[in-house]
Amino acid sequence: MAVNLVTPHPADLKPVAGVRLGVAEAGIRKAGRRDLTVIELAAGSRVAGVFTKNRFCAAPVQVCKAHLPGGAVRALVINTGVANAGTGEPGLAHARATCAALARQIGVEAGQVLPFSTGVILEPLPVERLVAGLPGAVADLRADGWFDAAHAIMTTDTLAKAVSKQVSIGGRTVTLTGISKGAGMIRPNMATMLGFLACDAAVSQALLDALVKEAAELSFNSITVDGDTSTNDSFILIATGAAGNAEIADAGSADYRALRDAVVEVSIALAQAIVRDGEGATKFMTIAVESGRDRDECRKVAYAVAHSPLVKTAFFASDPNLGRILAAIGYAGIDDLDVSALRVWLGNPDESVLVAEHGGRAASYVEEAGARIMQHAELTVRIALGRGGAAATVWTCDFSYDYVKINADYRS
Repeated sequence: MAVNLVTPHPADLKPVAGVRLGVAEAGIRKAGRRDLTVIELAAGSRVAGVFTKNRFCAAPVQVCKAHLPGGAVRALVINTGVANAGTGEPGLAHARATCAALARQIGVEAGQVLPFSTGVILEPLPVERLVAGLPGAVADLRADGWFDAAHAIMTTDTLAKAVSKQVSIGGRTVTLTGISKGAGMIRPNMATMLGFLACDAAVSQALLDALVKEAAELSFNSITVDGDTSTNDSFILIATGAAGNAEIADAGSADYRALRDAVVEVSIALAQAIVRDGEGATKFMTIAVESGRDRDECRKVAYAVAHSPLVKTAFFASDPNLGRILAAIGYAGIDDLDVSALRVWLGNPDESVLVAEHGGRAASYVEEAGARIMQHAELTVRIALGRGGAAATVWTCDFSYDYVKINADYRS
């Protein structure tokens, strides 16, 4: 059951000028479910992306990387059920055939199509079924297709994930709408995670390329469910330019700051939704590390805590066995860490208590307070390293019995 997450009403998802979405049932893995999505972009749209750093990256990721630098992307095609990863040259051929088939359907070049797949690894993509489903998805193309698309890209997700926001830029209203999917195999390193965010702002390709990396770093690259980096993770940022604002080309301008803040805000919401819907999750956990020498060491500590099965299972049980947090901090890889300068707090929306200081348990801490705090569904572990002014935040969830059940039965 997702932690404090609801799917927005269809009316809350605002159309983005220059973007149409359509879905279909292609029977790629299971019959009777929408598993194929097409996103069509108006001519002149600009697209940027970041992808998994898993060396076993899937065939569609490889094709996306080849097509994206050419610019002039006109469509995206997304299938669920089969990841088309670990499929060698036949998988690449299937990804390319998918692009060619959609290109013929909508009258563009195959190199203007980006393919995405999610699902089971090491299984061949049933490309004939996918191609046969494309006419239905194309016939369904519409500006208000975000809600259906959010559902059609799901795998083990229990809820669709979608966010819209509007912001004024250069005297024009700019609309941003995004969808994401993911619940397990989540430790993005650019996450099985997919994210697609479109806006109708006019922005230069150079700034869009920089923005997608920054937004990913602060959102999708700051979450983890189980520490596994998928073979298929992709985050795509689209700017159609249809809002009519003067093109943003200066990273120091107020217009860029407004767009950047909106993109990061929506990206964080989409990323946090993945954690809230983590497989079997019952707790949403914020790991906030501060006073480090640099952001990298703060992230090391945050991820060490967030990845620890012992920490995650303790939080599931609401057991204030908080020495597990100290152990994770200690093996995070900071060789010269002065543990006597370290402080750790445990908090929820109602209260926060100091747990550790001076190399051990805080004199003021009582276990009853920790147990009371851990009953909440949203929890924060705040860690002060006492080494400098840098900070980083990672979001994660607990490990429950259901995580094992879901992943043990995933292919059945």
